[in-house]
Amino acid sequence: MQRRTSFESKGLKCSVTFYTPDKAASGNRYPAIVMAHGIGLTKEMGLPQFAEFFAQAGFVVSLFDYRYLGASEGEPRGQMLPTEQHEDFRNAITWTQLQSEVDPERIGLWGFSYSGGHALHLAAFDPRVKAIVAQMPTVNAFLNSRRLVSPLELDELTKVLSQDRIKRYQTGEVSYFPLVAPPGQPSFLATPDAFNWIESAKSASEGRWENRLTFESIEHCLYYEPIPHLEAIFPTPVCLIVGEKDFLASPDLTASVYARAMEPKSLTILKGGHFDGFQGEGFEIASTTALEWFEKYLQQA
Repeated sequence: MQRRTSFESKGLKCSVTFYTPDKAASGNRYPAIVMAHGIGLTKEMGLPQFAEFFAQAGFVVSLFDYRYLGASEGEPRGQMLPTEQHEDFRNAITWTQLQSEVDPERIGLWGFSYSGGHALHLAAFDPRVKAIVAQMPTVNAFLNSRRLVSPLELDELTKVLSQDRIKRYQTGEVSYFPLVAPPGQPSFLATPDAFNWIESAKSASEGRWENRLTFESIEHCLYYEPIPHLEAIFPTPVCLIVGEKDFLASPDLTASVYARAMEPKSLTILKGGHFDGFQGEGFEIASTTALEWFEKYLQQA
């Protein structure tokens, strides 16, 4: 079963789809998974299949949109600052804990891409988090950005961002950059698989997805390192899922995090790229891996 509702985050409403097991018994409390999407995406794009899979296995799931995105409130639209999204994630946890169907001591997080990095951050700094799954996570946007673009391109982008900061300061005007575009055209997620997957998935958002992000969001993203204290994650169980051909979240950077992390931990490598965990064999492996992790560390907690 599912219902659409909302929770408050810094005075704005965040849209959430709340899933409960079909055979949930009245008065019972279940472990819960809080889920969020990657940068610039909405909760309807590829994530309901994971949420439904987890709910069928006996979990409550809160799948939400960050402020300024999708069905959630907030201006400017397309604003995606890590610290603000951390706060939304924390408030989503709090709201989930307060639901009558939820055991507040058994909360897990699932995040994709940018939200995968957020999940790692909260695993380190929010003791309410008892297990996480990070699928194709952003673990070091600073290094990753320097692999995606040439030094000359990065220098030009830095100049544009500096000019935009002056304009914002003087006028308050918000400028935007395309999230995706056809090959050869400028965009933030400048890989063919990003454009193709988002084109195929955007209709699920019922017109709420917007192909843009603010320049201020880019400025923050370029230097985002979600886990400055990797040791702080211990003893929270961490499951990492990467794609061997992922050019948006380099798998070797995530593998380095895995190598340095303390147990309990898990690393699963999919054959495809950044979005291949949403379809076919990739989805089967990613969803099953995540479910087994949550069953081990939330259902048996």
